[in-house]
Amino acid sequence: MSERWQLPSTMRVFERGWLSSNNILFIGPDETALVDSGYLIHAPQTLALVQHALQGRNLDLLVNTHLHSDHCGGNAILQQAYGCRTLIPAAEADYVRNWDSENLTYKATGQQCERFTFDATIDPGDELMLGGLHWQALASPGHHPHSYILYCAEERILISADALWENGFGVIFSELEGESGFAEERTTLDLIATLDVRLVIPGHGAPFTDVKKALDTAYSRIDYFIADPVRNAQNAVKVMLKFLLLERQRLVLSEVPALLAAGKFFAASNERYMKKSATELAEWATAQLVRVGAAEVIGDTLVNRE
Repeated sequence: MSERWQLPSTMRVFERGWLSSNNILFIGPDETALVDSGYLIHAPQTLALVQHALQGRNLDLLVNTHLHSDHCGGNAILQQAYGCRTLIPAAEADYVRNWDSENLTYKATGQQCERFTFDATIDPGDELMLGGLHWQALASPGHHPHSYILYCAEERILISADALWENGFGVIFSELEGESGFAEERTTLDLIATLDVRLVIPGHGAPFTDVKKALDTAYSRIDYFIADPVRNAQNAVKVMLKFLLLERQRLVLSEVPALLAAGKFFAASNERYMKKSATELAEWATAQLVRVGAAEVIGDTLVNRE
């Protein structure tokens, strides 16, 4: 970032990569807070980052933009360490209260998340005080039907979660099961386009300032998926397999078909759009990752490549 776009002194961004979402830490005069907590296997790292930055202060508040596993997988360890109050999207309160891992999508994606609790919920239009700054929670369906973005008008900063990245946005999961998602993502992009934003902090990747370019890229991508929804399904399968590979680092090739078949989103993508056998789907997805250099086959094993 250029000097002009430095963060306010009360904010820090921990850029985490693709297995864990970015974490945004606020160290305000009266309260500390963290937005999103990363994936489960990185939870000790998340805790260490927060502890180092807080230098003995307590973490008072934890906020989740949405409850995909890579955004809330560190919730439990942070709650255990700090007893922090936790805010989650209101629409998912019952899922968390009853720990419905199906509707929370952890079973559907084959991902992990340690059970956590919450103290209050976020509704569209709610205002939060984070780092001494006023933030508004804005509904951002598309990638996740109950996701929020956070906007600070006074600093012109947007925490965009997975609604907008510098080069796209997160998988549109609802479309994999035949439900609407593309239109919602476009509506979210339209909303972002109305905001006066100088800096975007995405859920993954580095913060960026060229908002128009990112929006143009995202609009082009959503139009690409609308033109042929099979493309979204193919992207989803590749992304979800890569996520599993990031987590486990190595997968025995003979086990990949069953691994994909066990995840509801893998199965839905295949049944509705790709129409391959389990073996064919595994071979196709593996070949796609190898082709772009995201993995390599060594003997009978698929090995992650960064």
